[in-house]
Formats: sequence, C-alpha cells, structure tokens
Amino acid sequence: MAKQRMLQFVTVSREMPEKRAASVRAQDFNEIYREFAAQKAAEQAGRCSQCGVPYCQTHCPLHNNIPDWLRMTAEGRLQEAYELAQATNTFPEICGRICPQDRLCEGNCVIEQAGHGTVTIGAIEKYITDTAWDMGWVKPVKPVQERAESVGIIGAGPGGLAAADALRRTGMQVTVYDRYDRAGGLMTYGIPGFKLEKDVVMQRIAQLEQAGVQFVLNCNVGEDLAFDAIRGKHDAVIIATGVYKSRDLGGPNAGAAGIVRAIDYLTAANRKSFGDDVPEFDSGELNAEGKRVVVIGGGDTAMDCVRTAIRQGAQSVKCLYRRDRANMPGSQREVANAEEEGVDFVWLTAPRGFTAGESVEGVLVQQMRLGAPDVTGRQSPEVIEGADYVEPADLVIKALGFEPEDLPKLWGVEGLEVTRWGTVKADFRSHATSLPGVFAVGDIVRGASLVVWAIRDGREAADSVLDYLAGAQAVAAE
Repeated sequence: MAKQRMLQFVTVSREMPEKRAASVRAQDFNEIYREFAAQKAAEQAGRCSQCGVPYCQTHCPLHNNIPDWLRMTAEGRLQEAYELAQATNTFPEICGRICPQDRLCEGNCVIEQAGHGTVTIGAIEKYITDTAWDMGWVKPVKPVQERAESVGIIGAGPGGLAAADALRRTGMQVTVYDRYDRAGGLMTYGIPGFKLEKDVVMQRIAQLEQAGVQFVLNCNVGEDLAFDAIRGKHDAVIIATGVYKSRDLGGPNAGAAGIVRAIDYLTAANRKSFGDDVPEFDSGELNAEGKRVVVIGGGDTAMDCVRTAIRQGAQSVKCLYRRDRANMPGSQREVANAEEEGVDFVWLTAPRGFTAGESVEGVLVQQMRLGAPDVTGRQSPEVIEGADYVEPADLVIKALGFEPEDLPKLWGVEGLEVTRWGTVKADFRSHATSLPGVFAVGDIVRGASLVVWAIRDGREAADSVLDYLAGAQAVAAE
C-alpha cells in the first residue's frame, strides 16, 4: 500500500524555511528566509488536509488551486505543481514572497482554525517557482500567431505587467509606458530587497521583453507623451499607474528638512541596491545611517521603512502608530521580523507637529487611547489630554499611505470619470472606464492595495480587452 502523503498535520508540525538570525540579516538587504530543501517542502506540503471546501483557495484573490499544487509538491511532481500555479498567477514567485499570507490563504487554512498551525503555503509557492526557474521549466512566451491589434498599457507595475503577459500570449502587440527607468513599479522601487530580491522581478521583465512586449520608460504621460496620443496609437488602453501621491502631515514645522516621504526614502534605497548614482542618499538626506529615525504609520510601507533604516545603520528606529498592535493594518509577521531586528514600536501615539532648527529635531507626540468604533468597526483613537511629549529625531519618515493623482488634470483628458476619492471609476468586472476602449486596473481603481489584487485585475482586464476588440471587429465587418 502506498504511503499516505497528505493529511500529515497531526504528526508533522508547521515549519517555515530557516530564517537568518536577526543580527546577521540586519546587515544586508538579502531575503531573510532560506529556501526549503526538497524533502522539507514535500513534508510541509503533505500537512494539507485536502479539505472539500478549500478556504485557502477561496480567500486567494487569484483563486489559486492551492490544494492540488500542495499535493503535487508532496508527491514530488514539482513541474506539474509549477504549471498549475502559473495557470492562475502571472508571478507566483513574487506572491510567494510578498503576499500577506497570514491575512489571506494561510490565515484561512482549515487546520489553522483547528489549532494545528497553518500550511506554509507562501513558502512552498516560492519554492515551487524558484525551482522552476532553476530547472528551466519557465519557458519564454511564444504566441502561436501574431495579431495586428495593439494595446497600450500605462504603468509597469504588477497590474500592467500581468495584463501585458496575458495579452502577449494571445499574439497581441503590447507597449508598456512607465515614468521610471526600470519596469516593475513598486515591486522594483518600493519593496525592499529583504522581502523581494530585485533579480526575481527583473527576470520576469526580461521574459516579457523576450516575448516582444515593448517598454517605453522614463515616460511621463501628460508631459513627455499625451494620453490622447497613446489612445490614437493603440486599439485599446489599460491604465495601471498605481497610486503614488503620499498622504501628508500638518502641524508646526511639518515642512522642516529631514521629514521625508516613504516612497522617496525607499526608492533611494532600492536605487542604491542597483548601483545607481543617488545624490540624495549620498548627501545623507535619504540615508538613515547614524540617525535617530522615527517612522510614522502602521502599514506594510512603514514596516519596509523601519527595517530598511535598521540595515542602513540607524542609531535607533521607532515606529509611531495611533492604534495598538491588534488594530494595525500591516502584517503581524512583518512586525515580528522588525522587532527581532531592533525596531521599537510605540503604540497609541500620533504626531501633532515637530521641533526643528536647521532640520527636524523631534516629533511632538500625542498619546492616544482607543474609543468608540468608527464606521469600519475599528476603535477610533482619541487624544489623551496633557500626555504629550517630544520624541528626538534626526530623520522622520512619513508612511501614511498613498492617494491617487488627479489623472484627468495631469493628463489633460476629458471624460475620464473618477470617484469622490480620486480613483478612476471602472466597472468591477470588465474594468472598463467611461472612455471607450480604455480600461483601468490595480491601485488606481482600488486605492492602495495588494500586489495580488493588481495581478488579478490585470489578468481580468486582458480578457475584457480581447472581448472589446472582438466586438469592434464584428461591428467593422457588418
């Protein structure tokens, strides 16, 4: 009788891949988790209960067929596991690294709910796809037949790249426009290397280039190239710009030197990792070395900032968040990693201004308590009167989230409808906007969200573009 390979969760404990010691990993920007060995990956995949209603799959935005590729991994059928993972996810090796699995698939695992510890889905997904690249199973995209129609995609982040991949596989001519000098969006310049090493992103971009996707970089739509010119050149357009406008802080001395935006700080650090010339980093403006650093915010971007500051050799790193640990939006796994590396979290605190001379010297901190729930059901922070104090700081990083830019004004385009939040108004199924032949995906529609949601939107929009072009051809033939 063949050995039962699944349902091992009763006898096999949950294990993550080995994590490098905090004292070691804080010295570099390499990823903190080592790879699973083949035997360990198979063992951990075998813990899956193969439940009839897989909540892991249901709570994955891409509805990845997780139970099946876990079984294939447990049985040593890794190439099949990769092909199944790739069928629903354009970038499984990226999602395996940066998805907040504790809030999505793993957080809804049946055996986790039963107290046995979740299956390490993300680490196994990463292992499967990294193995596929090493073994040469990831093949270049080769359309069976070329098509004459062309699609322009504005934004080379995960949503735009996922759409480009899906469309290019059908033979469509695809051009991607982006304001940066490298494709990848926040995957390239926003997420630090210790969560997502850059060669992982670059190899996917190279695959798209080899497939015939054209990239027009250093291109600011509305300045270097008009939106109407892009519409005129292509049969359909997908807007996938993301949201890059940082939320700001008020109060005394809010404009002082040494108070910087998270996106500027993280971009400078990532550019440095590429070997670029970064004057703002070299001057110390966007470099935490030797400084008392205060990061304001509690999301994943704040976690990226505090952990980057540790690696740059900051004297101290503190994170101020206006709610408590249980109510913060960032990944609890990331908080734990940051604490191990020496970050000090100061819960129930918010800035009301800053002290400054020639540059920032401190944060005027208000202490908070949690009051009645707000419209989202979360308890609203309330100021504790008379409990203010000054937190010394040489560098303050604002990580308060991102808002959409005013695209109709920025691009000089009429008829592109936006919501009251400034996001592009698009149909939630087809991703069609108010302009014929123009679609929108990812954060510019959703607001600041996850990479995995952008990938889903991009794949869905590609299908809608194909339907739109088929309809246009049918009308033209009548």
